[in-house]
Amino acid sequence: MNIDSIENGYVIDHIPAGKAMRVYEILNLSKLSCQVAIITNAKSGKKGSKDIIKINELIDLDLDVVAFIAPDATVNVIKDSVRVEKKKLSLPKELKNVIKCPNPRCICNNESIDHIFKLTDAKGTYRCLYCETKSK
Repeated sequence: MNIDSIENGYVIDHIPAGKAMRVYEILNLSKLSCQVAIITNAKSGKKGSKDIIKINELIDLDLDVVAFIAPDATVNVIKDSVRVEKKKLSLPKELKNVIKCPNPRCICNNESIDHIFKLTDAKGTYRCLYCETKSK
């Protein structure tokens, strides 16, 4: 397998095995015209296996979305083929239009308003701002 190195872009590392496609979809990476590589089930010394996403362009990344799906992931910023920054992620306090409220009677499912979820504990529980239903 041959995956080129990144000149300018990002390497999202330590994604739990099997979650890279969810990150890819929710960040709409399919709409990019640059190279995007997804490596699944790579060997990991700490967790056995992990997924990795390489993006060969410096774009606006929603790190809150990445942290929601993979809170232990790291994001390496690459410029001129050199890592210039390594970002550790933490769970965002609020998610807006990332997940949908599972309560069919919630106002956000019946009106044209944002789906907003608030982090309610350190375990990563998110609840709807409007009806307080727990996210799935």
